[in-house]
Amino acid sequence: MNDIATRVWNHKWKIDPIVRSLIDTDFYKLLMCQSVFRNRPDTKVTFSLINRSRHVPLADLIDEGELREQLDHVRTLSLSRGESTWLRGNTFYGQRQMFRPDFMEWFEALRLPPYHLERVGDQYELTFEGAWPEVMLWEIPALAILMELRSRAVLADMGRFELQVLYARAMTRVWEKVDRLRALPDLRLADFGTRRRHSFLWQDWCVQALHEGLGDSFGGTSNCLIAKNRDLEAIGTNAHELPMVYAALTDGDAALARAPYDVLADWHEEHSGNLRIILPDTYGTQGFLDRAPDWLAGWTGIRIDSGDPAKGAETAIRWWQDRGEDPTEKLVIFSDGLDVDKIEQLHAQFRGRVRVSFGWGTLLTNDFRGLVDGDRLAPFSLVCKAVEADGRPTVKLSDNPKKAMGPAAEVARYKRVFGVGEQVAEEVVV
Repeated sequence: MNDIATRVWNHKWKIDPIVRSLIDTDFYKLLMCQSVFRNRPDTKVTFSLINRSRHVPLADLIDEGELREQLDHVRTLSLSRGESTWLRGNTFYGQRQMFRPDFMEWFEALRLPPYHLERVGDQYELTFEGAWPEVMLWEIPALAILMELRSRAVLADMGRFELQVLYARAMTRVWEKVDRLRALPDLRLADFGTRRRHSFLWQDWCVQALHEGLGDSFGGTSNCLIAKNRDLEAIGTNAHELPMVYAALTDGDAALARAPYDVLADWHEEHSGNLRIILPDTYGTQGFLDRAPDWLAGWTGIRIDSGDPAKGAETAIRWWQDRGEDPTEKLVIFSDGLDVDKIEQLHAQFRGRVRVSFGWGTLLTNDFRGLVDGDRLAPFSLVCKAVEADGRPTVKLSDNPKKAMGPAAEVARYKRVFGVGEQVAEEVVV
């Protein structure tokens, strides 16, 4: 096991680059990339960094030269032979050769496209433009780089023993959480913490801790590189990016209203079983389910990713019951801002009523709250989103209005088309 404190103390980034592989990314990104490669390969998109936590002055904390070095390093990466063999030959979700030969040939030849970076006040403006299948793969590495450079900036002035104590305290915190989770019967949990992790080494340590501490209750990790290296399941399905881009490409209100279902119709053609998970909140969960075609009720489950998670799960249960489905056979994946208290509460409320699973993210892989002066290592909310598709703005409404994005006029139009009324704002922790 790595001595993380010593590695941090001796940091030379060419030995420890932040992103060391094109598969140091979330599994859902590769699944979505193949879908986009198949269905919308010529769509031009723009992704942009969005710091929701404006009190964190990234441009003051992170040296621009170091940021460019890390971004440039990612552009040199390509799939290794072992990584390609793992993707081509491994079994994912019970299916062999999930990644098609034509997609793999394209992926093996890929180098990520250029980026645009400039400082604006105390923040960075970081954007990526180009063909959708290429540009979308920048999202996770870009976030991981910025999060870890911020961590390194805070840690840079710490002495060796101070670092040892810091990581010992953080490890103790993780293990105390694991100890509490072990008490939950029939727990099913996975690591979803790549995008806003403290560091790659720390995420790898957290995954190993969960694997040892939770045993069969630990389902795997969303990080493909760690899944490969640790012989674990790679976990993931799809994200808001797909309906956001599909919707932006539509002409007229009727086509816009159909867009979220067009996404899932394409997904239905490609995947089965536990990959048929609905993410309903892009334009409001209640309205999405009210208008959903009957065939979607037969899907395996739903992921709850914004708003009040208990309310979202209750809405899904009523929807399944109204459609003649048995909720106890359906999977509900909770994945928004989870920590142990919330996991315990949701597990107690829904165990036995549905099949419950948890995607534990930032507060697993980046919970250094209160461990340094000024809380300078506390996690914060940083995202990298598709903001434009073929020259048209994208929109996300979410079940939490604080997560909404897009031009005001388009947000108002989407709310009208999707029948989104008053919403309750929830604090965005991460």
